[in-house]
Formats: sequence, structure tokens, C-alpha cells
Amino acid sequence: MSSCTNKPTLDAEEALLLKNQICFPLYSAANAVIRAYRPLLEALELTYLQYLVMLLLWEKDGVSVKDLGQQLHLDSGTLTPLLKRLEAKQYLTRGRSETDERIRVLNLTTEGKKLRERALTVPGAMACKVTLDTNELIQLRNLCEKIIDRLEGDDHPG
Repeated sequence: MSSCTNKPTLDAEEALLLKNQICFPLYSAANAVIRAYRPLLEALELTYLQYLVMLLLWEKDGVSVKDLGQQLHLDSGTLTPLLKRLEAKQYLTRGRSETDERIRVLNLTTEGKKLRERALTVPGAMACKVTLDTNELIQLRNLCEKIIDRLEGDDHPG
């Protein structure tokens, strides 16, 4: 068991107050962001998670299901039905790797590639809604990534 060197500055009673929690504003912000995306993604007939999958495929077509799950921090129980729905919409195909038939690979269809053109307006529209400057957005992303790295690596001594 690792010992924590980051001692809380609040006493135990104060630490339990909602206003002193980091989890609640992170949770609320994540929900607000997803709600803000909803009308933009509805125009594309995508859910937020489907959008994330498509973003990765537009970046790297032919990614394995395993790699996609790792990058999105999603397990196969969540990913499989999501991928089946995207396949039913004819945005991607799920096939086998040419080098190792045990590996499932995702490839964009022509429709999936066309969808990218329609999605080009989404990042700008979200930037207008959030109204943080570029440095603030980079700092926020970096802090979120730092939290993820630390929490997902919590089995390592620290």
C-alpha cells in the first residue's frame, strides 16, 4: 500500500462538504459539455460516444477494436454495441486484420468519410459555446489528462 504525500489542507469534516470536492465540478462540467454537444451531434445522427469513435477513425482508419477501446477508455461491453450501431449506419466496417485474424479492425466506409466533412463545424461551434481562450483550453486538457494518468495508474506506488 502506498502512502499519500499530498496531505489535505481541510479537516475531515470540511473535506466532506460538496463545495470542497473536485469530483462534483468535474462531473458537472463533463455533463454540461456532453449536453452542449448534443444538438450538434444530433444533426449528424451521432451520440457523443459514437462521435468519439468517429474522431479516432478519421484520425487513423484501420485501428483495432482493442486500440480504440484503450484510447477511449471503454470496455468491450460498451464498445461492441456502439460499433454495431455505427456499422448499421454504414459509417464503418468491422473486419479481421490481414496479419492476425484474431484482431478486429475498424475501417471507414465511404459514408463514414463523407460524415467527416459534415462534422468539420462541430469543434468551432463548441469553441464558441465554451469561450475559453486557447491557453485555457490547453491547460484544462492537460490537467484532465494528468488526473486520468494518475488515477488509472493508481496501482503503482506513489
